[in-house]
Amino acid sequence: MYTKWAADEIRIEKLEVFAYHGVYPEETRNGQIFYVNAVLYTDVHRAAAADDLESTVNYGEVCRFIGDWMPANTCKLLEAAAERLAEALLLKYPLLQGADLEIQKPHAPIPMPFGSVSVKVRRAWHRVYLGVGSNMGDRERYLSGAVKSLEAHPLVTVRNVSKWINTSPYGGVEQEDFLNGVIEIETILGPEGLLETLHEIENKAGRVRTLRWGPRTLDLDILLYDELQWAEDNLVIPHPDMANRAFVLQPLAEIAPGLVHPVLGKTAAALLRELERDKCLEKSGE
Repeated sequence: MYTKWAADEIRIEKLEVFAYHGVYPEETRNGQIFYVNAVLYTDVHRAAAADDLESTVNYGEVCRFIGDWMPANTCKLLEAAAERLAEALLLKYPLLQGADLEIQKPHAPIPMPFGSVSVKVRRAWHRVYLGVGSNMGDRERYLSGAVKSLEAHPLVTVRNVSKWINTSPYGGVEQEDFLNGVIEIETILGPEGLLETLHEIENKAGRVRTLRWGPRTLDLDILLYDELQWAEDNLVIPHPDMANRAFVLQPLAEIAPGLVHPVLGKTAAALLRELERDKCLEKSGE
């Protein structure tokens, strides 16, 4: 689990549906019974206080939605069916923060006695902050294009965009000034899936990776992803150098001043003040 969800749960157990998922032709042709179990994560306080169905996730509607979706979509693998159904639920119901979804296949073609086979996935909306920059060509067009590409992605919702700021190059490579900013999004994509999406957007903008900290038409970095701490060869979250970059902290503090860095334990506004203070002390000591 990447994020802190509401502690409240709505549970659906053993919802029976007839659908056409399977690797073999007879499965997709003849169909079979499946059972769906779901744990829906949402905040029910408002609905409980008002006793109002419109303020919660209507489990009756969810059951009907699952009952319609399962036979209308055909997948070879249970993994694909569970993934796509979970995404469809999160996109359909705005009050749904996350879901555990399990699809059971009690009549799978296994030539041995068994009770059932199933695949269970956990999917959710995640709050992410992206750093964006450009120092080649029409910089503002590249940055605005990145926002439009994110807005067009079916699994991404853009929540906030900072003002663009002009900044000096970082990293010691002589080049033109950058235009930088921060974009706040919510996404169903995992960290690696989001990184792939960002690379696709960069590539469409003509990004060429030849020189570290060199000029680029478009640069998109994952700064923060919920409170996740992630370290792989191609991706580190939180961004390891963000606390030293005024061109990150200034726009981040503009749109989310109270956002707390999950490792440093300080807000974006506090990190910016510290960085500005350190730079002043550095200059006064010259």
